[in-house]
Amino acid sequence: MNSARTAATAARVLRQLRHDPRSIALMLLVPLLMLTLLRFVFDGGNSAGGPRTFDGIGASLLGIFPLITMFLVTSIATLRERTSGTLERLLAMPLGKGDLIAGYALAFGAVAVVQSLLATGLALWCLGLDVVGSPWLLLLVALLDALLGTALGLFVSAFAASEFQAVQFMPAVIFPQLLLCGLFAARNTMHPVLEGVSNVLPMSYAVDGMTQVLTHTDMTADFVRDAVIVAACALLVLALGAATLRRRTP
Repeated sequence: MNSARTAATAARVLRQLRHDPRSIALMLLVPLLMLTLLRFVFDGGNSAGGPRTFDGIGASLLGIFPLITMFLVTSIATLRERTSGTLERLLAMPLGKGDLIAGYALAFGAVAVVQSLLATGLALWCLGLDVVGSPWLLLLVALLDALLGTALGLFVSAFAASEFQAVQFMPAVIFPQLLLCGLFAARNTMHPVLEGVSNVLPMSYAVDGMTQVLTHTDMTADFVRDAVIVAACALLVLALGAATLRRRTP
């Protein structure tokens, strides 16, 4: 990998995103709208001092929505590069697959930082999400989740032949994690087989990390474990994405 080539790739992707307002809206605004909608769906009629459902699931949603949106945008954007021939032309230059994947990860990672800041700020200061721990830890997990979504999007784009197929990967990659991450039912109450599957899915640790911030004033060992696992999964998937990257769509 070459740092100059990686930075040049990231700058090119960011310039392209600047001229794509729909993708920017999907990455930055949709998570905010969804958080706001669910806040009023669950607690629209509650008094300010009453118990709120949103406080119990808001932190988990703060990690899930960025992951999903970054997965969608990254997979489609990368596939568009390949189907248009841009990827083939880039790889014909002295640009390695690692440089390309790292450049995309850096560019979308920068967007993920902005997305996580906006979503965390909205949840805490506008929607009144009540967390016991540090808001910075909440922001850290949200950012790691967004980076994981970016890595998963880059990885699955190698196996899709069209933008429609890239979207079709969402039920296979995202939905099982969403159902088994502990958002709808505690993982320790699931069937042992399902609990075992949930233990190897990165979104489960993203939700667990958010729960640690929600319920503990200090950084716990479980939080560190969860954050490390999510970050390691993102790096692993990025490496797999570089290994499986194809120049063109057959």
